[in-house]
Amino acid sequence: MSSMESGAYEGFTAEERAAMKDHAQELKTAARRRSRADKAAEAEQDVLAKIAEMQDSDRTMAERVHALVTANAPALAPKLWYGMPAYALDGKVVCFFQSAEKFKARYATLGFSDQAKLDEGPMWAAGFALTEVTAEVEARIGELVKRAVS
Repeated sequence: MSSMESGAYEGFTAEERAAMKDHAQELKTAARRRSRADKAAEAEQDVLAKIAEMQDSDRTMAERVHALVTANAPALAPKLWYGMPAYALDGKVVCFFQSAEKFKARYATLGFSDQAKLDEGPMWAAGFALTEVTAEVEARIGELVKRAVS
């Protein structure tokens, strides 16, 4: 949330409001779906469609992240979460991809929720900046998503 120099609350940014509207629409769409299999298939199609809408660099990274998550953690179900690709276990988001363009950031993010089993002592990373997906990055993502659901 943004604030004025005086520290007074200004409200949500336009990007945050858009993400909340996306999330409300996702919930409405999911409620209209029929069987569990239909919901899962349509949710994955929604994720792929959202990825296809992204700008070049974000789209390329999101496609790779999607492929890596689905290959390394098949128990995770693709779904949209605040307008971004996410992957859930038993309906709870475990990890997500956030494009740089959506929030006008300088890098995309691969994030993990508190559902991810990435605990390492008293402090661990829950978000990772992505500027490109190299072979080394692919290996790290595969390792992280496997650990997240183990």
